[in-house]
Amino acid sequence: MSLFLAPAKAQLNTERITAIGRNALYFEDYVLSIQYFNQVIRLKPYLSEPYFYRAIAKIQLEDYQGALRDCNAAIERNPFSPGCYYARGYIYRQLNELEKAEEDYTQALIFSPENHTYLLLRADTRAQRKQYEAALDDIDQLLRREPHSASTWSEKGHVCILKGDTLVALEAFEQAAKYDKTNPAIWSALGVTNLMLNKEDEAYVQLTQAINLGSKWAGDYINRGVIHYRRHNYRGALSDYNSAVKIAPRDADCYYNRGIMRQEVGDYNKALEDFNTAISLAPERTELRYQRGLVLMQLKQWNEVVVDMDSMIARYPYFLPSYYLAAQAKTQQGNQVAAYKYRQKAHDLEAKKEAIQAQQAAQPKTDMLIANAQPQKKDRRKEFSTSTAQNQTDIPDEEQKYDSQTRGQVQRKYQDVVNEPNIGLSYYSQDLSLRRTNYYHPLVEALNKQEALPAALQFTNQELALTAEMVDFHFAEINRLSALIDEAPSAILYFTRAMEFAIIKDFASAVDDCTKAVVIADANLEPIICFCRANWRCHMEEIDRELILRDYNQVLTLQPNFSFAYYNKANILCSQRDYTEAIRFYSLALDKDADFAESYFNRGLTYIYIGENEKGLADLSKAGELGIYQAYNLITRFK
Repeated sequence: MSLFLAPAKAQLNTERITAIGRNALYFEDYVLSIQYFNQVIRLKPYLSEPYFYRAIAKIQLEDYQGALRDCNAAIERNPFSPGCYYARGYIYRQLNELEKAEEDYTQALIFSPENHTYLLLRADTRAQRKQYEAALDDIDQLLRREPHSASTWSEKGHVCILKGDTLVALEAFEQAAKYDKTNPAIWSALGVTNLMLNKEDEAYVQLTQAINLGSKWAGDYINRGVIHYRRHNYRGALSDYNSAVKIAPRDADCYYNRGIMRQEVGDYNKALEDFNTAISLAPERTELRYQRGLVLMQLKQWNEVVVDMDSMIARYPYFLPSYYLAAQAKTQQGNQVAAYKYRQKAHDLEAKKEAIQAQQAAQPKTDMLIANAQPQKKDRRKEFSTSTAQNQTDIPDEEQKYDSQTRGQVQRKYQDVVNEPNIGLSYYSQDLSLRRTNYYHPLVEALNKQEALPAALQFTNQELALTAEMVDFHFAEINRLSALIDEAPSAILYFTRAMEFAIIKDFASAVDDCTKAVVIADANLEPIICFCRANWRCHMEEIDRELILRDYNQVLTLQPNFSFAYYNKANILCSQRDYTEAIRFYSLALDKDADFAESYFNRGLTYIYIGENEKGLADLSKAGELGIYQAYNLITRFK
């Protein structure tokens, strides 16, 4: 028995469908799970659970606006579920609405006060809001429950670093190391904290311990390299910076620090290479140009020095060394007038030094850079846990088929920004079972029941590719039908042969047969013929678009409820860049079928084309919910 039929058995079906949907969630088949929860919502829209589970799936697909709507619907139906508030709190964090996130975590804790994850997330959210005392209150509450938790002590240390309380942070990290001596991230945090306190001996031992424990964090090598550099152990520094570059070849700090070390030992050409790479990786960090300017001076590249110093002056107008370096370069070029102007400006600023300091004017960091501590192996603050949201770890014992194309975080799979194509009629269609579009019209259903055609017609925009045997079969059918037409021509025979021509991609002959058929067709067949002729004309080169629109208009005159004609006409208008009219016709299609996935998808893209991103993302979210999984990649890119 189908799971999606028999409203009389809704109780049995919704429980089973929900179970299968949760199973799909567990196995990361998020797109499929959404379709199951859609079915439950249709049968029992008053239930909270299916909205909640669908929100979880959308969170994993990074459709946060769609997930937020579902969480709101779930809470409206059941305001006592801690998991709903946890999920919505996570969404608000992703949307950078931290105050709302904190409120939701607080509400979740009212219903589940012992939940470790909820309290940890609230602490982290409070820390992000710079409410450090409140964050530490949450962490201390956790520590009273589990005083030997290394991860919680480590969390306290990180919050204290943000607060600027380095000494308390050091004590917290020492406690973390006491309870977990094998975690390189904890030794990394200890090393950085001691380095900040200028305790280089302790920092060196701890960073070495992190590295010996298998650290793959470039920052540990960068920071130990800083210590080597300060001790004039340039061979050790170079070794550590080389290791950092291998681990993180896109990290500008690795190259910048190595460049400073190479500059110190007089290897100016290689230092320049490192500074060039650092600046190419982080062009927005103007301060990197100062050290490059020093190297360029040694290499007598005076013009390039001035260019870099002018960039520094534009970004940091009160950083006097930039003026003096530019003046030196101009002097070397023999341009004493320009050199004097730079020096004079520096002298003027020097005279106003106290006023500038009072303004707390920004100053660049041009020395060796200390990297952040290694992050925790599993950062629960940044991950959304489906099992935590559902407050359980068991899964239903239901078998389910999965499609590798639609499984997992499909938003990571790149999709081209192209409209869904026209929907036409064919004997062959790829599997569209995920989509909730109503691929039905009573006229086509009535024609299929007459069995006048070789096979039933299907609405589709994804036809199957033909095999050689199938092509031979359809050529034979054309010959058979041509003989019948020669004997007794009729509208249905012309239309049937037109279908055969279209299947083998002879669209000109298909259109010709439609033109002959429509003259003698009855009122039921005429709109079908006009619809097909318009679609086939779209495949022909140098065709008059007005002829296509005329056919769709005729279909809609005869059958105003023909949603696919509105949709296809909208596609034509969109291709003509008539976006306002295209949106109107996509909307008319949705008036006829509120679950028209392709129309939501294309209207969403059209809104984005005209700069109305909020409306566009809402439509793409709905398209994804209705089975067009490609929408999730576009949501991730456009939001």
